[in-house]
Amino acid sequence: MATTASNTATGTASDPAAKLLEVRDLHVEFRTRDGVAKAVNGVDYAVDAGETLAVLGESGSGKSVTAQAVMGILDIPPGRITSGEILFQGKDLLKLKEDERRKIRGAGMAMIFQDALSSLNPVLSVGDQLGEMFVVHRGMSRKDARAKAVELMDRVRIPAAKERVTQYPHQFSGGMRQRIMIAMAMALEPSLIIADEPTTALDVTVQAQVMELLAELQRELHMGLILITHDLGVVADVADTIAVMYAGRIVEKAPVHEIYKAPAHPYTKGLLESIPRLDQKGQDLFAIKGLPPNLMNIPPGCAFNPRCPMAQDVCRTDVPSLARVTYEGLTAERRSACHFWKETLRG
Repeated sequence: MATTASNTATGTASDPAAKLLEVRDLHVEFRTRDGVAKAVNGVDYAVDAGETLAVLGESGSGKSVTAQAVMGILDIPPGRITSGEILFQGKDLLKLKEDERRKIRGAGMAMIFQDALSSLNPVLSVGDQLGEMFVVHRGMSRKDARAKAVELMDRVRIPAAKERVTQYPHQFSGGMRQRIMIAMAMALEPSLIIADEPTTALDVTVQAQVMELLAELQRELHMGLILITHDLGVVADVADTIAVMYAGRIVEKAPVHEIYKAPAHPYTKGLLESIPRLDQKGQDLFAIKGLPPNLMNIPPGCAFNPRCPMAQDVCRTDVPSLARVTYEGLTAERRSACHFWKETLRG
């Protein structure tokens, strides 16, 4: 596979025992005139080849900032990684020089951004933007790179690719632009794809088509996939594991079927109950009360306690660890950062 070649080219030593990607105790903060915003507060997660990890949470929970830190595209300053490790195939990316990180981006790992129109260059044709990957990383001629761009557009099912390769981003629909972003990320067949809200602003039918395309390409190339979203409905059929984030921390982590069956954190339960259901016509839609915390002033104890219907005194003073959940009927490894996860499961 091309993935093996890219690993050699980037100098990333593959460790057969290592996960494809491991994020360990990652902390990221933003220093502003108003104070220090603690955007990521000790995130741990891992993903392996062929596995899909969905990272869920409201806006401001730290999902995208964690992904940007992994990709090495965090704005520094004002952002700053204060501690932690990001291991890609056993090698800590945070210890690499920028030119070494640049070689890994695209060839080893790639990212699909949520706003395709803003992410694509409006003054370059889509063919030039797709072909650039092959010119920079593979040393191809412009002519050969253009031919590869047509192949990629065909691969992501853009009609009349040969004729449309010279067109510009504004000449494509939102769904087609997202397919171009997927083609760009897939160009060098990386080992890992990070998809940041890839279906935002798309209608339901196009959302399903985009997710089906991602899943198909992942199976074909046996990639790891990190899917960042706020929509539990989007990930139900594609994710293997779900990590739920709140105020820069992972508050629950579980296999997808277990988390839908019985959430072990009140925040996860609230997200699930907020999804409209066809069998509950005429009823008020549930909403989690309050707002996410100001990251410059995160509440003491459990950050979710001001919004949590189960909060007690201990929740306002002690930060719960992401502990192993063991309960009758559970069949898989899962964790929850809640003092009262047993009560949440029973409820």
